[in-house]
Amino acid sequence: MIAVEEGQELPELARVVTAADVKAYADAGGDQNPLHQDDDVARSVGFDGIIAHGMFTMGHMAAAVVTWAGDDAVVERITAQFRAPVSMGETIVAGGRVRAIDRERGRVTLDTWVRLDRDGEPVWPIKKGEAVVRLG
Repeated sequence: MIAVEEGQELPELARVVTAADVKAYADAGGDQNPLHQDDDVARSVGFDGIIAHGMFTMGHMAAAVVTWAGDDAVVERITAQFRAPVSMGETIVAGGRVRAIDRERGRVTLDTWVRLDRDGEPVWPIKKGEAVVRLG
């Protein structure tokens, strides 16, 4: 098991969201909602243009967890509360903190999140995520 302590911060993982990424996600997952592919449709409902799928953003959060935990770990559960849309060209930053450790079972519970900076202010597409990881 990797060395881990309660309160330990996960390294942040940043990614610029592009239309090509969102299109690839839509094609892989089958979610062809025009909010994620057509600027005019997205603008007609109040967005500045196409937005990323919430699950795309959650996938980035999961990548931060897996990068921290390593190849031998098993993500047993991951949850998220979606709070804000993500637009093309924005940089999403995923991270987290160790909340609890069950050394007997080799299990760690993490508080996880995704934030971005919009006009100098933090915005939280995912503010209260959680992951339970069995470390290898």
